[in-house]
Amino acid sequence: MKLVKIAAAAATGILLSAGIAAAEDKPVVGLVMKSLANEFFQNMMVGAEEHAKMRGDYTLIAVGMQNETDFESQINAVENFITQGVDAIVIAPADSRAMVRPIKRAMEAGIVVVNFDVSLDAAAKEQQGIDLAFVGPDNRGGAKLAGDALGQALGDGGKIVIIEGNPGADNANERRLGFEASVEEYKLDLLDSRTAHWETEEANQVFSAMLTAHPDIQGVMAANDSMAVGVVKALEAAGRSDIIVVGFDNIPAVGPMIADGRMLATVDQFGTRMAADSIDLALEVVAGGPALEGWVKTEIELVKGQ
Repeated sequence: MKLVKIAAAAATGILLSAGIAAAEDKPVVGLVMKSLANEFFQNMMVGAEEHAKMRGDYTLIAVGMQNETDFESQINAVENFITQGVDAIVIAPADSRAMVRPIKRAMEAGIVVVNFDVSLDAAAKEQQGIDLAFVGPDNRGGAKLAGDALGQALGDGGKIVIIEGNPGADNANERRLGFEASVEEYKLDLLDSRTAHWETEEANQVFSAMLTAHPDIQGVMAANDSMAVGVVKALEAAGRSDIIVVGFDNIPAVGPMIADGRMLATVDQFGTRMAADSIDLALEVVAGGPALEGWVKTEIELVKGQ
C-alpha cells in the first residue's frame, strides 16, 4: 500500500471514542493524540473515526489531552493501553523525550507502536535502546516554506518575531529551525522568539507583550495556526493591520484570515489523513508485515492567499 506522496516543498486525558468489545479477529488500535482544544487534532480525530468506520476491520480507542502541556495524560493512556493489551498504539507525542520510556514498555509488551506527527527524540530512543520509525512531515522544510513567504513579502531588514511551540517537542524545534533558516536567507531582523506552547490564548498574551516591547514589528512566524489565531486577535485588539502573519497546519479557522489578508500563508500537513494513514501502517505490521523503518514522509503544501 502506498501511504502518501512526498510533496516538494482512560487516564486523566479525554477519552474520545471507543469501539465495543473487539471480536477475537479484530485488532484493537489505541490512538494517542494531543490537545483537542487544537482544531488540528479535532480534525485529525474526525479523520481517524471515519477511517475506522470505513475499514470496519479493527476497533479504535482514542485518547486526547486536556491541553498542550498535559503530558501526564499521554503517559497514563499508554500505560492503560498496555494493561488492556491492545494490538497497536499510534501516538503523536506531546513531549519527544518524556514519552520514550512508556513507549519502550509498550514495545516490550509486544505492542506494535507507530510514532506519527511529532518525532520522538533520537538521543532518548538510543539511550533506551529502541529503534522506532517516524511517520510525519518535514516540519523544518514546511516552516521554511512559510518563512520564505514572509521573507519575500518583507525583504531585507524586515523586523519579525517567532512564536514557538512546546520546547520539549521535536516538531517545535524543527519549525523554529526552519523559520530561522528563512530569517538568515532573507536577511530579516529577528527581534524576539518565545514559546506559547501551541495555545491560542497564550500566544495572544505573548505576542501582545512582544508588540508593546517592539512596536516596529513587521512580521510574525507562528509555529502553528492556533497560535497564529492568537496573534491575529492581538493585532485586531491593537488596531494593527500592517503586520504580516504566517502559520502552520492549515486549520479551517485560518481560511478566512488568509482570504481577507489577516494572514499571508500557512502550511497544510493534511492532518485529517495523518492518523488514518499511520493506523493503516500499524495494522500492516500487526498482520505480519515488516516493521517500519526510518522516516515515512507525509505531504506538506504551502497555502497562500491570492
